[in-house]
Amino acid sequence: MAKILILYYSRNGATAEMANYIARGVASVDGAEAVLRTVPEVSALCEKTAERIPSHGALYATLDDLKACDGLALGSPTHFGNMAAPLKYFIDSTTEIWFSGALSGKPAGVFTSTGGMHSGQESTLLSMMLPLLHQGMLIVGLPSTEHALRETQSGGTPYGPSHVSSLHAGLSDHEKTLCKALGARIAKTALCLKHSL
Repeated sequence: MAKILILYYSRNGATAEMANYIARGVASVDGAEAVLRTVPEVSALCEKTAERIPSHGALYATLDDLKACDGLALGSPTHFGNMAAPLKYFIDSTTEIWFSGALSGKPAGVFTSTGGMHSGQESTLLSMMLPLLHQGMLIVGLPSTEHALRETQSGGTPYGPSHVSSLHAGLSDHEKTLCKALGARIAKTALCLKHSL
């Protein structure tokens, strides 16, 4: 079984919705299992401790979740062309995983939700790839063979799925398709890599 961790931060629910469609894509692959995890808010005033279990939604991610995964999908809303601070804060705590090499050679993909068409979705996706490359992960994007990527008039890039919240109340059909495609692609890649060892 390949365990695919879908780790995200979502303030208003759009990124969480994307994470759920990525999980559907993972679940469509025999032998793959999706594990949804989120991260807590970061205090603007001082360091604070969040409750151990969130009041709703996915559980908070731990370093053990990262160590145990066979593949990773990392998602964040776009904040000024970059990933949101809570996700970056969590990623900055992964030094021990970098030292151990626990993520090295495993597939990873990224996804984002933006407030508008020109809000920096591609730069956000690229910003999330950088720490994954430092961890030695193998980046999986969306190829042009994904028809929804060529047809979308809202979100979606070769770097990973994206959603433009100002255009739709929820994800467009193309955005849903691209989320599922990324989940399936990461899962298939993880299974191939796992069986090749």
